[in-house]
Order: sequence, then structure tokens, then C-alpha cells
Amino acid sequence: MLPSLFISHGSPMLALEPGASGPALARLAAELPRPRAVLVVSAHWESQRLLLTAGEYPATWHDFGGFPAALYAVQYPAPGAPQLAAEVAQQLVDAGLPAELDAQRPFDHGAWVPLSLMYPQADIPMLQLSLPSRLGPELQTRVGRALAGLRAHGILLIGSGSITHNLGELDWRAPPDVITPWAKAFRDWIVEKLEADDEQALHHYRQLAPQAARNHPTEEHLLPLFFARGAGGTFTLAHTGFTYGALGMDIYRFD
Repeated sequence: MLPSLFISHGSPMLALEPGASGPALARLAAELPRPRAVLVVSAHWESQRLLLTAGEYPATWHDFGGFPAALYAVQYPAPGAPQLAAEVAQQLVDAGLPAELDAQRPFDHGAWVPLSLMYPQADIPMLQLSLPSRLGPELQTRVGRALAGLRAHGILLIGSGSITHNLGELDWRAPPDVITPWAKAFRDWIVEKLEADDEQALHHYRQLAPQAARNHPTEEHLLPLFFARGAGGTFTLAHTGFTYGALGMDIYRFD
């Protein structure tokens, strides 16, 4: 059975400058059975309600600005999975989580950037499930649990965000060995609670974790973690690291 994954996708430049995370993602993909399809919950598709991509060939969306021209030339032409989207929507409805299909939505960089490093041939069907970010961690845990059975049918479930995400406090010139203490303390607390399987503490991280609001001024980049955890089992820290002093690049798997 496939695990579920939480991937810290970092800057969009990860697609061109993979650093240590790129090889870690490639190794992880090589270790796993080849998925029949991939379903991604990305921090970059916030919504009011649950939506699923349902196009046959969603476009590669360069949903960012101010980066080199070479990044905008990158394409990830993975096919969509409209039939799977309909099946997933029905599973969510059956679990009391109404979901709708969106045939126009392209793949945002929270999905295609890490997938371009895991499966560079772009030949595995992919769909995205939106993130109703105002509804918090508990909803994402419910969504993950509702879809956990997909793992036994060859569907790789991925939550794509960042374990820390305060772009206003990054040091863009920091070398890889520089780690801001407040970012490390938060990351270490999350890992400790994941290892202890302490769901209540994790759901209330904003009140309990050190420097929670500083690490996540808004929580859309952490919420995909709760999806991945809800969909999976035993936690493993697959990769850890920081860029720019305070942007965590951890990768977690849940078997």
C-alpha cells in the first residue's frame, strides 16, 4: 500500500534549483510502488468548499511573479484524472463532505513543482483537491480519513505546503546551515507531536506550539499536513532541512 505524504514545496524555484529536497523527493518516488494516479492537496488552492480538478489535461499554472524567465518556461503536462475525480467526489459526499468538480482549474505550483522532481516524465495522472482553509485542521483530518482507502488502490495522496512559512522573515542570502531558532523550535514541536500521535495537540497547534503564529501568519501552508496525516498511518520523517534560514523543507510520510 502506498503511504500518504506531506511535502514542503518551498519556493517555486525548487523546480530549477532542487537543492537537497530534489534528490530526497526523487529517492522517495523511486522507493514507492508506481502510483496509478496522484491526488494533491496544495496550499495554493484555497476555497470555500471542496473542489476537485476534473479536466482531462489541466494546464501548468505559473501562479507566482518575479522569477526568472526559465521558470515560466517549465511545463508539467501530466494528464488529469476526471473519472477518478468523480469517484473521489462521491467518496467525500458519502462521508458527509460535499464536493464538486472543476473542469477548468489548472495545476498550481504547489502540485506541479514537487511532482516534477518525483515523476519528471509527467506520465502519471494527477488531480488536485482544494483546501477550504478557513475550516482549519480538523476538516483536513476528516478529508484525509475519508480518502485513506485510495492508498490501497494505487493512489498516492500528497499534502503540499510548508512546515514553516513566514516569507516576510526569510533571509534570502542565508546558507543552508543557518536555521532560525524560532523556526526550528516550531518544526521540532510538530515532529514530536506527530511521533506521539497527539492529534489534539496538533489540532490546537496555534495555541500550543512555540511561535506558531510567527511560523504561520496564515495557516494554509500547514493545513495539507493534516490531510496527509489523516490519510495515512505511522509517521516517518523522510527528509528535513531549511532554506533561507526559516523556510522548512521537511518531507513526512505516513504508512
